[in-house]
Amino acid sequence: MKKYPLSRREFIKLNLYGMAGLALEGSTRIAYSGNSGRDTGTRMIVLGLDGMDPRIVHRMMAEGKLPNFQKLAREGHFGPLGTSTPPQSPVAWANFITGMDPGGHGIFDFVHRDPATYLPYLSTSRTESSQKSITIGDYVITLSSGKVENLCRGKAFWQILEDYDIPATIFRMPSNFPPKPTGQRTLSGMGTPDIIGTYGIFTYFTDHPIEIDQDIGGGRIVEVSVDDNTVRASLIGPKNTYRQGAPESRLDFTVYRDPEYPVAKIVVEGKEMLLKEGEWSPWVQVSFPMIPTVSVKGICQFYLKEVHPHFKLYVTPIQIDPSDPALPISTPEGYAKELYKRFGLFHTKGLPADTKALDHGVLDEGEFLKLDDLVLNERLAIYDYELDRFEAGVLFFYISSTDQRSHMFWRLRDRRHPCYDERLSRQYGDTIEKIYQKMDRLLEKTFRKVDKHTILMVLSDHGFSPYYRSFHLNSWLKDNGYIRLKDESEQGEMEFLQNVDWSSTKAYALGFNGLYINLRGREVMGTVSPLERMVLVEEIAKGLERMNDPETQARPILKAYKTRACYHGPYRDHGPDIIVGYNRGYRASWQTALGKIPKQWYENNLKKWSGDHCMAPDILPGIVLLNRKVRRTEASLYDLTATILSAFDIPKPADMKGTSIL
Repeated sequence: MKKYPLSRREFIKLNLYGMAGLALEGSTRIAYSGNSGRDTGTRMIVLGLDGMDPRIVHRMMAEGKLPNFQKLAREGHFGPLGTSTPPQSPVAWANFITGMDPGGHGIFDFVHRDPATYLPYLSTSRTESSQKSITIGDYVITLSSGKVENLCRGKAFWQILEDYDIPATIFRMPSNFPPKPTGQRTLSGMGTPDIIGTYGIFTYFTDHPIEIDQDIGGGRIVEVSVDDNTVRASLIGPKNTYRQGAPESRLDFTVYRDPEYPVAKIVVEGKEMLLKEGEWSPWVQVSFPMIPTVSVKGICQFYLKEVHPHFKLYVTPIQIDPSDPALPISTPEGYAKELYKRFGLFHTKGLPADTKALDHGVLDEGEFLKLDDLVLNERLAIYDYELDRFEAGVLFFYISSTDQRSHMFWRLRDRRHPCYDERLSRQYGDTIEKIYQKMDRLLEKTFRKVDKHTILMVLSDHGFSPYYRSFHLNSWLKDNGYIRLKDESEQGEMEFLQNVDWSSTKAYALGFNGLYINLRGREVMGTVSPLERMVLVEEIAKGLERMNDPETQARPILKAYKTRACYHGPYRDHGPDIIVGYNRGYRASWQTALGKIPKQWYENNLKKWSGDHCMAPDILPGIVLLNRKVRRTEASLYDLTATILSAFDIPKPADMKGTSIL
């Protein structure tokens, strides 16, 4: 069995395997007593529809395609909502959670950097493994517990509600893994890892292997042989920290292919599944043995893509089992188990739609939508349950499908996109509009629970833009003298800024919008003094804003935001020095995000990930709808946090930026 190399894009060798290691130590569970709270005269339902764009919503309302959005707008208010700087989901939802900007909550991007190493790490959580262990033969036995920490600083609004004995249910809130300590019912959302500690690694077993784009990663291709119509393979689990060297754990399984018909039987841990070609399995519980008394549980689904002439089997990322979570995903701890007992197994990974599998061609458009429909239907069933029992306080419910489908299907509604396909457009060109209409039906269902004492709020954290062209920011910095390489002949070959000569480098980029000054006293090999920093920030910002793309004559960067001017709070200086606000149609390249330096500045975006929101916040507002009149129409995400508190007559904390719009 030949294994194709896994991209380091998922930072497995950097910091995320620590999460999987913690799962083995049995020390990460958080136990809280539930808080039923008091009855409140006012109730509030908040629907978080990630990435809904005000332009599309406005047009569809005018065409009569969103009647329930129209109804809500007539009753109260509909308008654009100021997003975060930058308008990335972890940042935006952290603004909403805390009522602060990144200077207050410390989330600046999907990707942060460690100034002591210049290496990237995922921004919303970090782990500390056990510091004490003993070695017995081949085994390493931990003697102390590790921990996993939520990096979103500040108090969440539901924690403040709890202080006033007001109950809340917070379903799948992004930037809330592990869940903030509370007695309120919460289930973690975006940022929740798979069982190996990454944002999600699918596996594709086939005798007809493909090459995948290592710049976007997200999967592993495993070449298998079909011997006597039998395939033997292994699922990869978390690192086994009980063994020296922490090797990957494995779980063997077998597939028996029917020699004539498009059917196969999958056998894993004694469980048998008979699948037809093109069929998804139910959830399968799997267990990865570590030592005789310890194993790590997970769940996955199998999709039998093809039986003949080639064998093609897709397996979802192996996710945390909600019936027995290896890492904390809910508060109280029993809430995830309660949902499991009522609904069975369900997706727990932060963003369960497998956009990487679609981008690599492992799943086609129809298969991707089938998987995302499974995700959405799970969530809508849970929403019915929570809506039915909702009587007091706040119910927040999050939907990711609006965002994920916009990322992947923008190319099929936009003839200008380099990846536009006329044939696919006829079948899938209205995918975004269809998910908006599903949200309209969700709103119709919600109206049945709304009375004169119920405030209904619908919001999206940002809008969407086409993503036509990629900009290699580090390449621009290098060619303008701000980065020096150790070896010019190896430009474009190394990632993680490994070819950078830090002794002669003044600035660098990591993440999708962040640009850092190589500051003396902050970066381990900093070269720029604090006084020079101010001059350099101004110089680089002006240089970026003056640029024109020679191919399109457009400005790729609308505005370079100086973070010391737009952020407030104790973490302001922990983030980038400049937030690069790309113009509509442009975005930082995947290579920029993790520190690669290609030789050119631009390239066309030929990936299926074709819509995006890592641009200037001014061109990407979200939406807000309320069934109440508002005192002002201009609002930002952190204003809605203050609005929730004011609805229950709770004074706004001093560190909150926003003010109520009611």
